[in-house]
Amino acid sequence: MKNTLSRTWLSVVLSTATLLPLISQAQPTAVSVKPRLETPPLFDDTAGGDADADDPAIWLHPTRPAKSLIVATKKNAGLSVYDLQAREVQAIPAPPGSTAAPGRFNNVDLVYNFGLNSQKVDLAVVSDRGSDKLKVYKIDPSQASQPLTDITIANPPFIFSRNQAQVDDQRTAYGIATYRDRLTGKTYAFVSQRERTKVAQLELLDAGQGKVSYRKIRELVLPSRFTLPNGKTWIPCNDPGDLPQVEGMVVDEETKQLYMGQEDVGIWKVSLARFGQNSPVLIDRVREYGVPYTYDQAEEECIYNYNADPGFGSRYLQADVEGLTIYYAAGNRGYLLVSSQGNNTFAIYDRRSTINRYLGSFGLVNASRVDGVQESDGAAVLNVPLGSSFPFGLLVTQDGDNKPDVPGSDGEPRPNTNFKYTPWQSVANAFPRKLSVTPFGWNPRTGYKP
Repeated sequence: MKNTLSRTWLSVVLSTATLLPLISQAQPTAVSVKPRLETPPLFDDTAGGDADADDPAIWLHPTRPAKSLIVATKKNAGLSVYDLQAREVQAIPAPPGSTAAPGRFNNVDLVYNFGLNSQKVDLAVVSDRGSDKLKVYKIDPSQASQPLTDITIANPPFIFSRNQAQVDDQRTAYGIATYRDRLTGKTYAFVSQRERTKVAQLELLDAGQGKVSYRKIRELVLPSRFTLPNGKTWIPCNDPGDLPQVEGMVVDEETKQLYMGQEDVGIWKVSLARFGQNSPVLIDRVREYGVPYTYDQAEEECIYNYNADPGFGSRYLQADVEGLTIYYAAGNRGYLLVSSQGNNTFAIYDRRSTINRYLGSFGLVNASRVDGVQESDGAAVLNVPLGSSFPFGLLVTQDGDNKPDVPGSDGEPRPNTNFKYTPWQSVANAFPRKLSVTPFGWNPRTGYKP
């Protein structure tokens, strides 16, 4: 679909980004929270099947909450489905793809009550970075050992690429957030593009014979350079030729806002009703925003000169901005949780206020039997009671540096990731001013209770 953005629109975005108030660089203290459970380790090497934990989603069982599941991506290794005891119940390999670009499951989100063959079904929708397509799985509550079944049409369309050669370049589908409009019954997926600033809106469609397809509706392009309050132009640091991409995204189903984490920039918010037609708002920026840097070609990394920090960035976020998720509390209240990967914390913002006021940060630290969380990618939170294990809700987070180390055949530690489970009340009660714990205020199937 042709990009409908104008130069005027882009200049407004840049102005919006530069008019935010300046923030002191004194770093707030993050409270410490201990996770309770963890999934088995995943190893990103040949012996481990190239499994690399990335993004989780919490699926609520329709009648037996204690039987709810975690659906999680493992990149080249596909998907794993875990129960509430963090045990794997199903493993789904990624499709083979091409020689240059094998299947690679990046992010996952859920859809409840999708209309398929005159029935209502739940879906897990996955961005396949390797093929630049979506994969769609039906979740069957009656199947304990194989709950997910692939129901994607045989030849779904590319999302950002025109041909296989472009797919092989891997500027393809990356992050994903789903949304079902309860008024119209239509279901959408918002998908970001790897190494670019584009986000596409897709509509999921009943393709007949029990299969699901999709079509692109419109696109939005976020800026890749910014005019700072001091008049200078700042371009976020990336590998040569790359632009600051979006991965973590979440839709606030009640306020109908899409939040997008542009990894090296900050958090954007845009109305669903005018997606691609109006200016997103940059509600917070990473600490590195506006900081001078050099790019180390040998190490392929950005070296920031914090001594020359002009003070335009955030106190709360340190690049990369990663997983975004929403805790819905009673009375239309609740929180936006954001993974601040650079300092191993999660920042919390008020989801209802116009400016999304910052409320605090927490880190997941070592417990007696479960290690803490570092360099977290994806995260998911759910407020509803999930049986006796998590009666006040659950937070699931990816751990990018799982411990203990496991040596490989060369004696070096193997790349080791997994997912951590944390009771929501452990997060809420860790703050001096406690956060809401409202397990009956919201349900992802029905929304707020009357």
